[in-house]
Formats: sequence, structure tokens, C-alpha cells
Amino acid sequence: MKAQVLLPKIFNFPFTYNSSIQTKIGDLVEVPFGSKKELGVIWKNTYTEPKNIKIRNITCKTLFSIDRKLVDFIEWFSTYNMVPIGRVLKMVIGSNDKFITKKDKPIELKKIEPKKYLLNKEQLLALRFLEIENNKFDVSVLQGTTGSGKTLVYFERIKNVIKKNKQALILLPEIFLTNDFKFRFKDFFGFEPAIWHSKITPKQKRVIWKSVIKNDVKIVIGARSALLLPFKNLGLIIVDEEHDSSYKQDEGVIYNARDMAISRAHFEKIPIHLVTSVPSIETYSNIQKKKFRHFKILKRFDNFPLPKTKIVNLNINKNKKRFISQEAIKLASKFLEKGDQVLFFINRRGFAPYLICKKCGFKHVCNNCSMYLTFHKIKNKAICHHCSLEKELKVKCNLEGTCDFLMHGPGVEKIFEEVKQIFPNKKVNIFSSDYMKKKNEISDLFKKIKDNKINILVGTQMISKGFNFPKLNCIVVIDADFSGRGFDLRTTEKNIQLYHQLSGRAGRFSSESLIIYQTLTPLDKTLNELIQNRSEELLKNELSIREKNQLPPFIRLIAIIVSSKEQHLSMRGAKEIKIKLNQINGLEILGPIDSPLLKIKKQFRSRLLIKFHNQKLIQKRITNLLNKLKISSKIKLTVDVDPVNFA
Repeated sequence: MKAQVLLPKIFNFPFTYNSSIQTKIGDLVEVPFGSKKELGVIWKNTYTEPKNIKIRNITCKTLFSIDRKLVDFIEWFSTYNMVPIGRVLKMVIGSNDKFITKKDKPIELKKIEPKKYLLNKEQLLALRFLEIENNKFDVSVLQGTTGSGKTLVYFERIKNVIKKNKQALILLPEIFLTNDFKFRFKDFFGFEPAIWHSKITPKQKRVIWKSVIKNDVKIVIGARSALLLPFKNLGLIIVDEEHDSSYKQDEGVIYNARDMAISRAHFEKIPIHLVTSVPSIETYSNIQKKKFRHFKILKRFDNFPLPKTKIVNLNINKNKKRFISQEAIKLASKFLEKGDQVLFFINRRGFAPYLICKKCGFKHVCNNCSMYLTFHKIKNKAICHHCSLEKELKVKCNLEGTCDFLMHGPGVEKIFEEVKQIFPNKKVNIFSSDYMKKKNEISDLFKKIKDNKINILVGTQMISKGFNFPKLNCIVVIDADFSGRGFDLRTTEKNIQLYHQLSGRAGRFSSESLIIYQTLTPLDKTLNELIQNRSEELLKNELSIREKNQLPPFIRLIAIIVSSKEQHLSMRGAKEIKIKLNQINGLEILGPIDSPLLKIKKQFRSRLLIKFHNQKLIQKRITNLLNKLKISSKIKLTVDVDPVNFA
């Protein structure tokens, strides 16, 4: 008897093996491959092995089998994202045989007495709304202002799911969110959840993976990769902060975890809930088209009011010596005097984003990337945020001696220093990814904040996501100008979501809170509509602009990035690809052009952008065409389906 076995390798097809044992699609088996033994999965009979090749035998069958619905999803995921199917399988089962074969103790759930939570009227209505479509595929959106208690609603929803012996998956956009979330979960359910992301140990991964496939673990909280766990009896998927751009993986296997979660729910024939304060443009569009059901919680959990807002015009109140205006200092001081916490927010890492020599005009740029280096005072080095190259500040000047650098623009470290000078008697802490690399550093900082042992926080975008700080009642936004920086289709959308999320961090347990926006453009329409809590009008307007200009979600996009160490080869390769793509009807192909970020990690980059209407899996035709291309081995192709970044 012959069987097709898919291996967790870069191949886009299974291999044929002889089998003396009874197997079915989805079974995990051990097979010889080259000089080694590999784990693979019994696959569909869709591949014909070339002749004159010796067919080897399946060594043994493991105790594990992935569900047929997951097999179908893997196949679809591969086609949609234009990724070799073997690479997708690797995301599901790993590539280390010890992952499956090594014996580990099962997870021990440390139980405590759960706290009792009572849902208010709005939350109960939201819960009933979510449970209407209980046992079939359904996409529903739970929208509520920050602090409205959305988490409690879907916790109750999950409780009802696991009573039926089914499993639930909660997706979070960032790894660091799992730590704080875990404690809230434990308070509600009385036990710790299984946490899944790239930073947990191999042993933890093995134990959780086996527990998930056996239905021993009922709830998993995880980042993007948790989506591909082999659940035995999945009953519900929650995508928290569904609007967050971190759900888009832009390295390795490129995919959008939110969109793939919806697809997995479709294959599993189960409901999925998208949770947000301001929906993504795609979700908003689907709400308008009645494709997604929608419930909105209008009030905060304990009826605390949303923060008041204050615009500080930097054209009038600009402090030449500081980036923080005198008016902002005065207003923040009033909250500090009451024992409240204050956040100074700036969405730039490091100390200064640009370094330019006063004498010769030399600009500190990355050798590997077309990027300015950012000065990080913590390391006293200039660092590239793309390839992590580090450079000393001591550089030979083109005129005389060494360069004397001017540091242009403030980063979070600069604002941190400024805040310490303004408030010398207050305890000040940075909330930035550069300062929270270790698990215990994150949890220690959370504890200090919640125990009110820190008076002032200076933070980046990281702090806007899902954190609950009871005493934080004043936020100063250092630079609130909506300038549309970057090469991102979603700049406006992201700004709407960022500042809405940020404002939600303040005043969650107080009747008096304030957001201060420092700006050089106090009459900016977007800023003022946001302050007036008119995010829906902003999304409507953005959707109208997208439709007028035939941009997503009204058109589909696929980006092809051609990279090479030799610039002429990347452009030549892109031109060759365009000629071939023109053979497919219904495609509009833009480019090729040099990427705005021409060089990243020593690779020169050229881009093509494919525009098309929603043809059924046009990706398969494009993949087949690309696979037949004969291009230089010095060229690398990267395909990004539904791109958001155009750098």
C-alpha cells in the first residue's frame, strides 16, 4: 500500500512512501528522508511520484493525528498566502522529532478561587448577542470603548463553550500582552491558561501541543502562531484588538493572522468574535455590508466618563529648550499632586532619530539598509531598526577631527531625560520594548505601576495596547501631528486607532482624567474629529477615499519584492517577472520600481504591485507562473498577499 506523506520542509508537494500499516489522512508518521528520519503527515493522494525512484517505507505511526479540517485549512493557507505547503506544515508540527516523541508530564493546572464578576446590562446584552449563532461559522464584532469590559463579556462566552468540552483560542496581537492578560484570566477562571508564542521554551511548546491535540487543554492564549495549533475540538476563536497591525506577519511566512483566523473558523464551522475599540477598515467595511454581525458597548464598565481633551498649540506654547510645553507641565502637575499617574507618550524609540555632524554634514546611516540610524542612549550607540546594526558615535570627520553630532528630533529616551529634569522628585520609568526584554522586567514594571510606586511613565506605542493602569489619569501626547509618515496604506487608519486606544488608557477608574495633545497643527481636521470621539466618521471618510482610488478593500493587492546584493539584478528580475505576469488576464501590474527603502540587510529591492478584483484564488495561477520562472540564483523573491507596508 502506498501513501502520500507531507514533510515540514520547503517543498510544495508530498512524497510517496510504502506503508505496511493502516493510516488515514492527518496521521503523524515517521519516515526516512535522506540519511535522517523525519516526522510527516499522511496527506491527500494528489501527487504522482516520478518514475525510476526507489520508494521507501514508512518507519512507524505516532499516537497523534491532526484533524481533517486542519489538513484542509493548511492546504488553503498555503494557496492563499503563496507559501509552500511544507512550510505551513512546519508551523503546525515543528520540524524536530523530539517535539512529538519525547515524553513529558502533562500540564498541571494550578487552581485558585475565582473572583466573582457581575456583568452590567450592556455586557449581558453583548453576551446574548454573541451567543445567537452558537454552533456554526459566524463572524461577529464586539466593539466597545476602552474600559467598557469587553474582555469580561468574551470570558463569559468562553466559560459556556468549555462547559460543552470544547476548546477556545484567544489571539492577542503582541507577546508582551500575555503576561498582564494571564493574571486577569486567572482571576476570572480560577486557573492559569496555556500561553503560546515564540518565546516560550521548547519543553513548554511540546507539553502544550500534546495537550491541545488531546483536548486536555481547553483554552489557549497566544500570538499569531497559536492559530495553527492542532486543536482536537475547537469551539470558538477570539481575536482581541483585531485592528492591530501586529497581526500581520511581515517576515518568513507572510500572512495576516486575523484574516487567517476567520478562515480557520470557516473550515472548523465555528463562530469567531473580533474584539476592538475601533475596527480595522476591512472589518468596518464588512460590518457596513452586513457580512459581519456587530454589537457596540457604548459606556465604560462602571460608567466612568471618557477623558477630557486639551489641545496645546505649539506655535504659541513652544518651549525652545524642551519638547514638553509649559502648559502641559502645568496641567500634568495637578494630577501628580493628587497622587495620580501621568504618561508622556511619543511613538519613537531611542534618544534621537537622526544624527548629523555639525561640521561636515555627515549623516549617520546604516551600511546595510537605506535608513538613518537612531541614537540609543541606553547603549550609547547608533542602531538600525531594520537590521539591528550598531555603530559607535566616534566617526572621523570629513573636515577635522571626529564628527560632532547634532541629535535631531526626540525619541522616548530624550523625553525620559526631560521629564526627570522637570519632575526631579518623582519616580519616572520608560515603557518601551528596548527596556523590557526579559519576562521578569515586564512583570516587575506592571506590579510597580499597579502598586502606584511609579509616578510618571514615558512610553511608546507599546503602552497603548490593552494595559489596565488604575491610577493613570493624565496623558501628554508629545507629537500629535498626523503627518502621514511612512510607506503604509493604513497610516490614517492606524492613527485613528492608536489615539483612540491611547485615550482609553486614562481615567478607567476616575471621574476626572485628561488627554493633552501637543501639536503644530491645532486646526487639523483628523485630530479634532478624533478628539470629539468621531472615529466612525473618520473610518467612513477613509473608506470613501479607498473606494474612489480603488484601494483595498475594494481591490485586491499582491506585492512581489525582488531582492539581490546587486541592484541591477533586482530590477532586471522584476522586469522579467512582469513580462510573465502579463500573460494572466485581469491583472493590473504596477512597477517595477525601486523600493522606497532601497536596501535592507545588504539586499537591494525592487517592487511589483499586482492589482485585481476578487477573483477566486488568483494566487494559484500566479504561483504556478512564478514556479516556472528561470531567474538568476542571485535573486530572492518575496510575495506579500494583501500588503500593508510598501517600503
